[in-house]
Amino acid sequence: MTNAPAAARFVVGIDLGTSNTVAAFAPLADRGGGIELLPIAQRSAADEITEQSLLPSVRYHGAAGELGDATWQKPWPALGADAQHPALIGRWARDLGAAVPSRLVASAKSWLSHGGVDRSAAILPWGAPEEVHKISPVQASAGYLAHVKAAWNARHPDAPLARQIVVLTVPASFDEGARALTLQAAEQAGLPRVHLLEEPKAAFHDWLVLQGEQLAQRLRDSRLVLVVDVGGGTTDLTLIRVEHDASQARAHALPTLTRIAVGEHLMLGGDNMDLALAHRLEAQFLNAGEQRLAPARFAQLVQRCRLAKIQLLAADAPDSVSVTLLGSGSRLMAQTRSAALSRDEVRSWIVEGFLPLAARGDVPQRRQGALRGFGLPYPADAAISRHLAQFLAQHAREELPDTVLLNGGVFHAHALVERLTQQLSTWRGDAVRVLHNPHPDWAVARGAAAYGLTLDEAEKAREAQGAPAVALPRIGGGAARSYWLVLRGQDKAGSLPQGLCLLPRGTQEGTRITLTGRRFALRLGQAVRFDMVAGNHSDQVFQAGQLLDLQGDGWVQLPPLATVLQPPHGAQDNRDHRSSVEVQLQACMTEVGTLEVRCIAVDGTPQNTGEHSAQQALQQQWLLPFDLRAQAPDVTGDDAHDGAMGRAISRQSAARQAAIAQIERIFGNLAQDVGAKEVRQLRQSLERILGPRESWDAPLLRALFDALLARAKRRRRSAEHERVWLNLAGWCLRPGVGAELDAWRIEQVWQLYEQGIAHARDAANWTEWWVFWRRVAAGLNEAQQMQVLEDVAGQMQKAVQQTTQRSGGKSTHGSYEDMLRLFAAMEAVPWQYRQEMGQWMLGRLQRAGETPQTWWAIGRLAARLPLAANAHLTMPPQAATEFLDATLTEDWRRNETAMFAAVQIMRMSGDRALDFPDAQREQVLAKLRASGAPARWIQLVQSVQDMDADDRKRSLGDSLPPGLTLLH
Repeated sequence: MTNAPAAARFVVGIDLGTSNTVAAFAPLADRGGGIELLPIAQRSAADEITEQSLLPSVRYHGAAGELGDATWQKPWPALGADAQHPALIGRWARDLGAAVPSRLVASAKSWLSHGGVDRSAAILPWGAPEEVHKISPVQASAGYLAHVKAAWNARHPDAPLARQIVVLTVPASFDEGARALTLQAAEQAGLPRVHLLEEPKAAFHDWLVLQGEQLAQRLRDSRLVLVVDVGGGTTDLTLIRVEHDASQARAHALPTLTRIAVGEHLMLGGDNMDLALAHRLEAQFLNAGEQRLAPARFAQLVQRCRLAKIQLLAADAPDSVSVTLLGSGSRLMAQTRSAALSRDEVRSWIVEGFLPLAARGDVPQRRQGALRGFGLPYPADAAISRHLAQFLAQHAREELPDTVLLNGGVFHAHALVERLTQQLSTWRGDAVRVLHNPHPDWAVARGAAAYGLTLDEAEKAREAQGAPAVALPRIGGGAARSYWLVLRGQDKAGSLPQGLCLLPRGTQEGTRITLTGRRFALRLGQAVRFDMVAGNHSDQVFQAGQLLDLQGDGWVQLPPLATVLQPPHGAQDNRDHRSSVEVQLQACMTEVGTLEVRCIAVDGTPQNTGEHSAQQALQQQWLLPFDLRAQAPDVTGDDAHDGAMGRAISRQSAARQAAIAQIERIFGNLAQDVGAKEVRQLRQSLERILGPRESWDAPLLRALFDALLARAKRRRRSAEHERVWLNLAGWCLRPGVGAELDAWRIEQVWQLYEQGIAHARDAANWTEWWVFWRRVAAGLNEAQQMQVLEDVAGQMQKAVQQTTQRSGGKSTHGSYEDMLRLFAAMEAVPWQYRQEMGQWMLGRLQRAGETPQTWWAIGRLAARLPLAANAHLTMPPQAATEFLDATLTEDWRRNETAMFAAVQIMRMSGDRALDFPDAQREQVLAKLRASGAPARWIQLVQSVQDMDADDRKRSLGDSLPPGLTLLH
């Protein structure tokens, strides 16, 4: 149990919202009736500082000289701001950002839950020019919390916030990665110990406290409460069961409240509504010849629509407001335009767009809609009503909710409240009861403070101060999801992976569950990785240690657990360092609301630990942290992968066993009578056993690679052995990501890179070396790709020199074309390096006889959508223009490779920060049509489309394994 701070006098609840941050507090000495809001000092104008309950969760990065010291340093400087990078947080920052959106950090909370980018990287403001200082979503969130901490400490100098009981809210749908990053942000803000609470539970806690002694009476007719919390960036759905004990004689006896289900992560909220309004009005602000606004002007329009929406959804809303969009530069006034936005239009567009009437059996549409904005992965279907129908079908099949609590600023609009209650009543066949929420903007913060008063830690602090106990209602339910370890466990290729239940849904906070019935042998001193999923199945009861096929809906991918299990203290020799240990797994939902998984040595006795006794290693255990930079694998449906957890080895099919036996014959320990021809024909031998290699699926490929990796030392036997090993291993590990344990596999093969090529005089071996690293490049991190980039650049120069000096000669360092393709696959390095290499390639194209593959490489370097890397590493349109212009000078009827390069560079992504202006797009489309381009390529440039298998193969340079999909 967490120890309470000795000097804690208050409980403080903080709602770290997408749009606004709010703090509420209550003295521990009171009996729970005195929850207040914290006035937060912030700049409201250049010369004005005000205190307001809402702190807009935005940060403005000023240009040089724009914000004087007296401005950005008061009421206190933003976390991480300095004279070179002045920044403001709060209301005036929001106003400044409405005019210059490229300098505004917004929706940091949404970015914090976006697994498609490195959330610890400096990527915000998204799509901002190079001269704008950038920070990470974690830093932005930490900045808002630090601002709240400064506001608190200024008012309570004798009770600093870091020494109080702090409850920080998160969406109920946040996965463990996003929760861990929220705790990391709090720690950066100087709040190292906070409790996490789900926002819908907090909102309901606030309603409960407001009822006082009338609570039991007001919940008398309720059996199932639905909490719908629509914030700025997320929609959270939660079901709470209300159970009344008939044996209780007192009318005011409190019912038992249990949270029974939470919805999946749904990045849908006020931000999407702002985008919808901006899309509706965009046509009225276009100049002649424009099809859509430039990214900066569209971002400005979104900010204007946000302000208009707030006004028009308010209780005292005017009939209409004017939305004005300024011009830029010398044409400031000439391009300035206004459009009227009426109250009825806003309510109609938002109601019909986000809460259309749906049938009870409806499910969200999978086709991507128009609400694509600034890099965030908004859901394909914006209809909250269809997401709600799916949620209730999964978790309330027998009994629909009879009561609803609505929270979030959007429910200031009576039309939204009316539509949602109408929808629920229609499904139920009877009127649904609406619990009155008098202040949806700060209910979450107030509820967090109320929850904090119920904590054991708060009760201990009250006892220490001689204060009376507090009787407040509490919502039970424990863990909102069940947590599972992904195991290999297949009996045959292509079968579904299995999950091992570590923590069943409903496990109470603080309860530690050790899987005593299952043991794992793990090697010390080496990286281990555990892939995890969470189950959102409220209609099933699971037990810790249960095995289950991972199929169907309701599974949420989590970041993997990754660490290096250090050997016992004092182990020095290599034998000890590589010892193995038998462990059991222990899982716990901690008191602060995060999942904790540990490996515990069985009986404290590692195997093969030399002179170290069992007593020395007694109770040895390892905490497994979440790897927040890794991409969680897909573990459902046909994309099941043949990974290995805890060194467990599944039974091989007869064909797979025969294939591995053939690999053993060529690369095994025992000397066998194997000639060079048999070595060269290994691939053909495997195809006779397994079928054409293009049909080998991901489980089979990784099993073959594991067999090759185990025999990697024998690749050096001859030049033929090395060539065949590199060719086959690269094919089986391509593209280096996507299957369980691929990160571990890449760590192993990276050691081969450091060893280098064995038969360096053989040019064919160099070629296979480059091909191998190109095929697995997507799995390499930035540092590894940088090293490959530097090495291959030097070898390319040598290859150019050799082929120039020898008329018709070849390079002794392998194929120049394959080195070129390898370089283009380095997507994880900063785009400036790729730009420099692309410029070198343009210079090469001026020479006669340059390979057409140079155009393919240029297209890959400047592509709008990377095939495996994070989106923030994409080359911006301004930098990519010179490469696009170069393709336009070519005759595309004769140079199809240059045409496809243009398609990759101009491909529509849906992210205005990455897409080219319409004028350039029309230019490319016109030339594609005139050149007889395939209709599919025209579609990729014209609208947001997924690539088909042929396009993907052309872009990647290889096909992807069947059943494996790269996720952005």
